Amino acid sequence: MSTNTQQAYAVPDDADAPTCDHCGAPFPTERIRALHEGQTHPDELTDDQRERFEAAAAEESDDLRLFRFKALGGLVVVYFVFLLTYALATAEEIGFAAA
Repeated sequence: MSTNTQQAYAVPDDADAPTCDHCGAPFPTERIRALHEGQTHPDELTDDQRERFEAAAAEESDDLRLFRFKALGGLVVVYFVFLLTYALATAEEIGFAAA
């Protein structure tokens, strides 16, 4: 298992995990490593690392935007299901039952 001076990480010795060039922390993907380096070590980045960070941040922003649209769509569907259920339940009580 690999360890860091600040924190221990459970990474198998035979794993090929990308690691931070500055603190040695392992990450599951290159994208997450690039985000970590840009957010945690912004003053220590090379031009290449800064480009990778900016590309990863743009991709992350796009993914978050898509997630927000999906979450909003799900909430709208749930809202209308409850609204229609309530409308059908109360329609029978006030005499607007379906034929």
